[in-house]
Amino acid sequence: MTSWQDLERAEPEFAGRVRALFDAHRHKTLATIRRDGAPRISGIETVFEEGELAFGSMPGARKGADLRRDPRFALHSATVDPVEGAEAQWPGEAKIAGRAVAVDSDEDRFRADIAEVVHTRLNASATLLVVEWWTPSGGLSRVERE
Repeated sequence: MTSWQDLERAEPEFAGRVRALFDAHRHKTLATIRRDGAPRISGIETVFEEGELAFGSMPGARKGADLRRDPRFALHSATVDPVEGAEAQWPGEAKIAGRAVAVDSDEDRFRADIAEVVHTRLNASATLLVVEWWTPSGGLSRVERE
């Protein structure tokens, strides 16, 4: 089990940037897998608490049923467009993928077993796309693209 706290200990600066993106807006987007294998996208709220990334589902909601059947998920921060003329100030977007683990007996509340965390942004001169990602086994990686 890889918790949010594990990322904070391994890469505190990277974790801080990603968390700031998730904390900047209340609503995020969660991808789950439907019973037939098709993807499902749902709005969701998340919270960082006691070293964990946690999220929930309303009782009877499809996303909760998806996660109980197949715990794989992808979570995306809210995204805003870069401001024209100030593109280098764009904070970017963040994604977290992993498996949802039910919290105790509450089948509608989950914590994340994190498999990958990604932060995508622009470089300081806004000429390159910078993609940084962290995995528990591979640590922090970075690539720049035109």
